[in-house]
Amino acid sequence: MSSRTGSSDLLIDGALRRGRAGEFPTVNPATGETLGTAADADAADLDDAIGAARRAFDDTGWSRDTAFRAQCLRQLSEVLQAHGDELREVTVAEAGVPVALTHGPQLDVPVADLSWFAGLAESYDWSTDLGTASPMGVPSRRTIHREATGVVGAITPWNFPHQITFAKLGPALAAGNTVVLKPAPDTPWCAASVGRLIAEETDIPPGVVNIVTSSEHSLGSSLVEDPRVDLVSFTGSTATGRSVMTVAAQTLKKVFLELGGKSAYVVLDDADLGAACGMAAFTVCTHAGQGCALTTRLLVPRERYDEAVEKTAAALSGIRVGDPANPRTLCGPLISARQRDRVEGYLALATEEGGKIVCGGGRPAGFEQGFYVEPTLISGLTNDSRVAREEIFGPVLVILPHDGDDDAVRIANDSPYGLSGTVHGGDLDRARAVTARLRTGTVSVNGGVWYAVDAPFGGYKQSGIGREMGVAGFEEYLETKLVAEPA
Repeated sequence: MSSRTGSSDLLIDGALRRGRAGEFPTVNPATGETLGTAADADAADLDDAIGAARRAFDDTGWSRDTAFRAQCLRQLSEVLQAHGDELREVTVAEAGVPVALTHGPQLDVPVADLSWFAGLAESYDWSTDLGTASPMGVPSRRTIHREATGVVGAITPWNFPHQITFAKLGPALAAGNTVVLKPAPDTPWCAASVGRLIAEETDIPPGVVNIVTSSEHSLGSSLVEDPRVDLVSFTGSTATGRSVMTVAAQTLKKVFLELGGKSAYVVLDDADLGAACGMAAFTVCTHAGQGCALTTRLLVPRERYDEAVEKTAAALSGIRVGDPANPRTLCGPLISARQRDRVEGYLALATEEGGKIVCGGGRPAGFEQGFYVEPTLISGLTNDSRVAREEIFGPVLVILPHDGDDDAVRIANDSPYGLSGTVHGGDLDRARAVTARLRTGTVSVNGGVWYAVDAPFGGYKQSGIGREMGVAGFEEYLETKLVAEPA
């Protein structure tokens, strides 16, 4: 990979520059080898970035020029598409993303989606006339104005480095905000490559987008606590989300949190069991299970439990771990040795809790280099086990029995999370009735796809606060102002 493809500079106030803390390595999870280095920002770099974003919001017309913002977003989408092959190479190498997924939600789709946010900004009703009334006897004409919140601190994870970045940048910029982006230390090149293209090939003004890569997670906390930041948009673990919320409370800033999940795939007794088990296996292996909304608990009718275990194990065993650069690969490596250790710790815990590893459970043969784990099915546990309740973030599926629709709903909802879910049944009305009782932000019924730029995404309970994408996600980045004038 060329150094040009693997961009490594910070983007601060429109300029590309090195980090004051030097450089830190970025690693290829498929091989365990170092790809190169990325700029390592320190507190002073972050201070510069926040200051630049504050000035760009306060002292320029960016927040008020809707047409220009829409033009810049469309231009950014076009530039990113023109450099799609470079970005694809970086994403596969640095995030271990199977290349086939970069033609969908990992790159091409979210890049194109930036234009949707441009169109939304142009068509949005920024002002609403409430008409004339006489509160306390004073004739007044009231107007509701929606306007940008201000400086957004965006903190993103490594598992979907482009999709999540653009799901924040798109609506934040369309709404008129300025942004300081702090990407995960595991995927600095993915973010820095976007920063280079913004600086060199778009008309986005200096300070509107700032990208600060760093090896230090503590820099994210500094971004959250800074009083110059008006809103924090965070995607990551629930544990870190709690910390973000605590720190943000000190300055009472708005917080959007998209957090973890332990989503249930509910199979009803009138469903095609083989099709359901096959789809559940496919889903949990996508990007090696490193997706917060993937269904990782498979709930099947008790009377068909053994059959479901057999069919699911057969499906999982047929999914081969592979090199992410291979177009046929679905299940690539985990992001790091640390994450592989975490997943393997849960596999050991599963047997300690009385579970059985039906298939998988180890490192695949022929992949001594890199951070791979076999697609794994765990049976014999109950929903109160840690392995069935905690987010593992690997290609690991726990299969649980249920005793009918009511019991399935109870088990699915018996979770601290509520991000996603699936219902699979023969009778659509019955499947809809089960869906209506699930306490979760998104549900797929019989294979329906909920992911789209115009569809809000987010969760209930400890899966987060607020929504990303769609009009609801756009409005997370707005404030509401009421203006009253004499009638």
